[in-house]
Amino acid sequence: MEPDLFTAASEERQEKDPAASPLAVRMRPRTLDEVVGQQHLLKPGSPLRRLVGEGAGGPAGPSSVILWGPPGTGKTTLAYVVSKATNKRFVELSAITAGVKEVRAVIDGARRASGGYGQETVLFLDEIHRFSKAQQDSLLPAVENRWVTLIAATTENPYFSVISPLLSRSLLLTLEPLTDDDVRGLLRRALTDERGLRSAVGLPEDTESHLLRIAGGDARRALTALEAAAGAALDKGESEIGLTTLEETVDRAAVKYDRDGDQHYDVASALIKSIRGSDVDAALHYLARMIEAGEDPRFIARRLMISASEDIGLADTHALPTAVAAAQAVAMIGFPEAALTLSHATIALALAPKSNSATTAIGAALDDVRKGQAGPVPPHLRDGHYKGAAKLGHAQGYVYPHDLPEGIAAQQYAPDALKDREYYTPGRHGAEARYADAVEWTRKHLGRKRT
Repeated sequence: MEPDLFTAASEERQEKDPAASPLAVRMRPRTLDEVVGQQHLLKPGSPLRRLVGEGAGGPAGPSSVILWGPPGTGKTTLAYVVSKATNKRFVELSAITAGVKEVRAVIDGARRASGGYGQETVLFLDEIHRFSKAQQDSLLPAVENRWVTLIAATTENPYFSVISPLLSRSLLLTLEPLTDDDVRGLLRRALTDERGLRSAVGLPEDTESHLLRIAGGDARRALTALEAAAGAALDKGESEIGLTTLEETVDRAAVKYDRDGDQHYDVASALIKSIRGSDVDAALHYLARMIEAGEDPRFIARRLMISASEDIGLADTHALPTAVAAAQAVAMIGFPEAALTLSHATIALALAPKSNSATTAIGAALDDVRKGQAGPVPPHLRDGHYKGAAKLGHAQGYVYPHDLPEGIAAQQYAPDALKDREYYTPGRHGAEARYADAVEWTRKHLGRKRT
């Protein structure tokens, strides 16, 4: 790594006074063998093993990798281990603060180090999903020509947040959530290790179990809570961390939801599926999780607008206006008051009669079009306003429906190949029941044959 003045000063301070660093930092593994969990990524010959020098180089050198996983599963830890173990030049950037200028500076430095000293460069880029497409594009030449070996970390699904050319030039390594046994091992190591709490306090089984529940598979969260609770216990003169002390220290379990990661999509999906299933209580639960996690209220409102057409549609024609009004209100007022508006819309949609006929109708129509079943527009429906249209037979024979007593003309509207095709199948729930009667009547008067 290439530390700056502040990084060097910080590391010197940590060496003199280890307790100055948070417990989660002090307990970071120093080698890949100390890493807890993610054993599927640490087998002999794995990309990470080769990055620290365990394996062949040359034309079969280590590939660039993208580490994808939820918070607290070890993405930064793995990069830290590589930085300590590798004999390569290690440079770290964060997509939160770095831009194209900083990336190009690293690449130029890597090319000089390679050409002048034969030294390879490993670039760790944290939170790559925060980079724009143009910023990610700036990495491509360096990765493709192996001027740098990239280790990129992200909590977001890379197929949504990382450009395809960069994905194709890297290995995607998926980190799995830590199990309770993984986190338990970390906690017990932190309690006794010289870098940790040095056996200053004990951790009874009931307190440990509650700490695991609070952590939710997040190692960093577990160690942070342990450190806070241990400090409180020592201040009280207690020899072990009691359950009451832990509850007093961490009085609110963090919501297991990362609005920049996969949980963002999973909880949003659960909200919409609960609305579709008319379970108003489950829908409100997922809405509350999104609100508590600091989700963008406009994102929630957009999902509700989609649900209004996708799952309710013509069964309740007030659903879409309600969702649109909620979106407009949310854009104007924001949180915390926007929670009331989102609750209003969520309850209304969850309890509305349901119909997916609008969804299936356009889906069936699009399917036919994509299969090439379009065909020419019938001549009598074509534009007849330009000179020469009549000679081509355009608009000839068209019957104007408003001229007829019933307001409907028995003429062909669809192309020949689809003249009897029916896409819309109305439901019988709520207001759509009247559409069912209307569509039956109109198809009959259009002289359509049933398919």
